Amino acid sequence: MILQALDHINLDNVDLLFIENVGNLVCPAAFDLGEDYRVTLLAATEGDDKPKKYPRMFLTSEMMVVSKADLLPYVPFSVDAVTKDAREVNPNLEVISISSLKGDGLDQWCDWLQEKVNAKKSAASVS
Repeated sequence: MILQALDHINLDNVDLLFIENVGNLVCPAAFDLGEDYRVTLLAATEGDDKPKKYPRMFLTSEMMVVSKADLLPYVPFSVDAVTKDAREVNPNLEVISISSLKGDGLDQWCDWLQEKVNAKKSAASVS
């Protein structure tokens, strides 16, 4: 499906393309979409047990973004616990907590994305 869509998108001036593989945390991990980087988005409202329930998703990701961090005082979710469990599966996993409401972590997230874009451009200019 993505390959078909790419035939209709002009990517000449695109530095960053997000492909949202929606569903549970099982199916998206099973399919290679040709992505350069895989990010797992985990909302604080979903519970911090997901790395143990769906380890393959965390094993195949470079980044875990914990969203809705502004709700952490009100939900049973521990960023420390989910990070520990996720890094037991993937010790190299990077983790950022963000709050769109307060803006917390958004600069760090954007910096990570820009770093990846710059690395990809550098690699392309060398080859």
